[in-house]
Amino acid sequence: MEGDINEGSVPPYYREVYEALCSKKDERVQLEVFQRLLRSTDLPNSMQNQIAEHVEHKDGSLSKLSLYKALALIALAQQGKQPSSKLLENYIQEFPKPQLGEFKDLQALRMQPAQESPLVVRQTLAQLLGRDAVQVELIPEKKGLFLKHVEYQITSQRFKISVYRRYSDFDLFHELLLQRFAYRMVPALPPKRMLKGVLTSTSEREFIEGRRRALRRFINLVARHPLFSGDELVKTFLTFNGSDVQNKLREAFKKAGDEFMTCKIATQAKEYLPADIQAQFSSSRELIRNIHNSFQKLRDRAEKMAERSKENATDLLMFGRELSTVGTDPSPVPAMASANCTWGTLRQSLKGLSVEFALLADKAAEQGRREEDDVVEKLNLFLDLLQSYKDLCERHEKGVLHEHQRALQKYSVMKRQMMSATVQPKEQVSVEQLESRIVQQENAILTMELRNYFSLFCLHQETQLIFTYLPITSHILGAFVNSQIQGHKEMGAVWNDLHPKLSCLFGGKNGIPSPLLTPQTAVAFSPN
Repeated sequence: MEGDINEGSVPPYYREVYEALCSKKDERVQLEVFQRLLRSTDLPNSMQNQIAEHVEHKDGSLSKLSLYKALALIALAQQGKQPSSKLLENYIQEFPKPQLGEFKDLQALRMQPAQESPLVVRQTLAQLLGRDAVQVELIPEKKGLFLKHVEYQITSQRFKISVYRRYSDFDLFHELLLQRFAYRMVPALPPKRMLKGVLTSTSEREFIEGRRRALRRFINLVARHPLFSGDELVKTFLTFNGSDVQNKLREAFKKAGDEFMTCKIATQAKEYLPADIQAQFSSSRELIRNIHNSFQKLRDRAEKMAERSKENATDLLMFGRELSTVGTDPSPVPAMASANCTWGTLRQSLKGLSVEFALLADKAAEQGRREEDDVVEKLNLFLDLLQSYKDLCERHEKGVLHEHQRALQKYSVMKRQMMSATVQPKEQVSVEQLESRIVQQENAILTMELRNYFSLFCLHQETQLIFTYLPITSHILGAFVNSQIQGHKEMGAVWNDLHPKLSCLFGGKNGIPSPLLTPQTAVAFSPN
């Protein structure tokens, strides 16, 4: 599009502006300097965004011709024309001079120190994970023979304090958090009760343990969120030791209120949004959806592997017990057995092997727990985060946008009613009431539009957080590899200890080479 303007066709003033704004190092105009220039024009934000959309920039800067094009669009916009590339193509007169104030003010725009946009989230994964580590432990309270409810001991590393919470406290905290930060990633809570069906003591214990793990993931994601971690609501939940914690939580929420009402830049959010925000949002959402789907499958496989390790532990234990059963068989060896039969001796050797196989079973069970705690749990934490992002996207689309559309429809109906009242005169009071309602609705629509832009602003920040968290995939893979190395190493050590104890079973007197079967004898024993 820069071809629409050549250097010879622009007024001398354009070259003066370029000289004032360009960087002496690379002779280009930094994008941030151009954005300051655009804001200084006092054009409506919508007009500024349209101009920015039509100006090409690369690596955070504008070429000379790109700036000339922008200056032409600014000048035409100041004359009341709608900025577009076609407007420049069809323009046959000399481009007008934009109103940009004093020349010294233009130089000041370049000299201003760079300011970080509030839209940008500057966090590393290490910083996020280092904000806090919260432990959640079960403290069951029993009434009679049945478990009535459980209490949790919550210990925050950051605040160095332990508090006690019930599920209902988590429930209220989650509800208030959603009200306070409706435009942020608030993780979901696990269900309060098991699904209806056959309830056994084992399934109940597994459900309670699963819920404890899910609550721990929830509170850690909340405590590590850059915005949540400094909020009074979160601090109250993690530190208040009194019995009326729910009242304290409600008080903390009332003091803070909705983030839109308390954020200083909430009503200016649109100014910080990139022109292609919707395209960025769509592509990011698609990528994160694909990552979520893949990691769900990885989690399912990791769960199966952990379950197989536990099943392996059971099988090894039962294998050892069967060997012990054979070894403790009191039946005498019959006389018909050959004179060189060593079954009696072999049987005694088998008797002691159950201890070794019990140890192997313990190691396999440890491996299952390790896979569950180090791999599956990390995958679940990551999936909880990704799911909270998906939930946020749905809230944005079904909440703010839907309410805005409904308000516009209501406004349209009111306007038609007003026109009808003007054509067919009615009582003056009813017309005035209708006018008042229209003004109220216009204010409501304006607020919803501002909320919509603020929702997009928050969504953009939360998307950045997701990308900051993505390197946790290497942590997960590292935990998986380490758990396998440690498991195989521990199991191998026990098998190696078992090896010399089998010498009596594979001694030369049994007709089998010591210490174990060689490949050649293994072939001889093969059924094929």
